[in-house]
This record gives sequence, structure tokens and C-alpha cells, in this order.
Amino acid sequence: MKKSLFAVASGAVLLLGASTAPAMASDGHATNTPAASHAQRSHAQRHARPHVKAVDFAGTVALSNCSGSVIRVPESRPTDPALVMSNGHCLESGFPGPGDVVLDQPSSRTFSLLDASGDPVGRLKADKVAYGTMTDTDISLYELTSTYQQIEDTYGIKALELSPDHPAAGTAISVVSGYWKKTYSCSIDGFVYRLKEADWTWKDSVRYTPECDTIGGTSGSPVIDQATGKVIAVNNTGNEDGERCTLDNPCEVDENGDVTVHKGTNYAEETYEIVPCVGVGNKIDLTAPGCTLPKP
Repeated sequence: MKKSLFAVASGAVLLLGASTAPAMASDGHATNTPAASHAQRSHAQRHARPHVKAVDFAGTVALSNCSGSVIRVPESRPTDPALVMSNGHCLESGFPGPGDVVLDQPSSRTFSLLDASGDPVGRLKADKVAYGTMTDTDISLYELTSTYQQIEDTYGIKALELSPDHPAAGTAISVVSGYWKKTYSCSIDGFVYRLKEADWTWKDSVRYTPECDTIGGTSGSPVIDQATGKVIAVNNTGNEDGERCTLDNPCEVDENGDVTVHKGTNYAEETYEIVPCVGVGNKIDLTAPGCTLPKP
């Protein structure tokens, strides 16, 4: 998990932040090969959609050990309690084990809300972890004590919207880290059938082109489609040392079970599958039609 500052909470070192990272919130292998061939990268870059929407920090948040964002789905209403999205490996309770799902667990975690320039403008508070897992994907969703309307009225900031569509290769993207107040811009290089890191396996992961050289602390950052301004994935890991399928060194596994290792390559987990699972009142409904998120 992309050297999460993750290590701070659980003793492991996934994409959380480096030990020298500033505190931003009060809550506390197979042969090394390039991430993709030059030809593949060139193809992705040629087909990247033009940047038509400004991507800034508004709506992103800083956790004590990760990045995140205030998100909504297309059907969310202004009076619904707002949701904050980050990684499952960023949960304050530590990494969920393979097959584990956290659902409606009390939480008093706080988040530093950023404006467009990356300046902290206020503190948001959760009252529960609505959903969290590291099985098939790597996400956490916190339900806040504030509604979207209250956040907008108080801070003038709107939530980021999750796209309901599967992302496309070649899409120009920005990875926006509230923890570091830094934006990485690149393209989707392609998709990984299975991404395996230590005991965890993720499905249909996003592989970045090399320009997104994300670091510890960027875990949980929203991945934003530059053409639409919508969130299409959540940043979560990268292969740091060229090792094979170990902590901080995920490997790619194809449909035939063949393993490849791409040292220095970073990844994200798609978020379109969250959309069907958010029901009336922004409540997580794992029984909703079209919801494929892992169940407890």
C-alpha cells in the first residue's frame, strides 16, 4: 500500500506517509520491467483527453496518515450526511484482513478540509465508518456529522462527484493529495487484472503512466478525470523496491496467473463500483441492485 503513513497506525509501511511527514490533522518478483512499453505509453498519451476543467484542492482532506476527499454520488442530496473517501488501509483501526469488511462502525475521526489553493479552512468530523475493506478494492467511506449543504454554506466548498462509469485507458488524470497539498498529473496507462500485495489482492486496478510518481501520504487521494472533473479512482499503492508481491511492492497477475513486477509504478483502485451501493440518505446498501462491493 503505497507506503501509506499507514505504518504509523498499524506498524506496517504501506502508502501512508513517510516518517518525516508533517501532521496534517489532529486525530490523530519476476524480472523488473517498465510499467508499460514505450509504445503503450505513447498510445495512452496520444489518446489522453484534453484538460478542460481546472483541478484544484477544493473538497480534498488531510487525515492524520493519509489523503482523502469529500465525495458524493450522482443521487446524493444536499441534506444528506457527507461522505469522506480514503483507502481501507488508512482506517484508524488498522488494515482490514483479507475478506474483512468494516460496516457502520463508530468513529470520531477528524479531517482537515482544504480549499482550492490547498489551505486548511476547517475541520470535519465523522461519526462512523460507513464502509471499509481491502478485499478486491482498497477503500474507506466515513459518514460525517455535517451535511453537504452545511459544508458548502460554512466553507463554500462542494463535494467531488464519483463517476458511475468505468474509466478508460489513456484518460488524463490528476491525483490530488490533501496530505502533501500536491497534485500529480499523468494518464491511465492501463488496467491490471489482479494486483497482489502481501496478503491482499485487488481487482481491475488502475496503472498510472510514470509521471504520477506518488509517495507515502498520498494514499487515499482522489484520482480525478481532467476532462470531467469527476473522481474515477482512489490512489493506493506502488512498487517501491522491485520486489515480488510483498508489502509496498505489489505485483501484477494476469488472467493466466503470470506475474510481472514493475518497479516504480503506482496504482489506484476504481471507484465507479461504489456508486450503486450508496442508497437513500447516503447510506451504504450492499444489497442494492448493481452493488458488487465485498460484503461482510
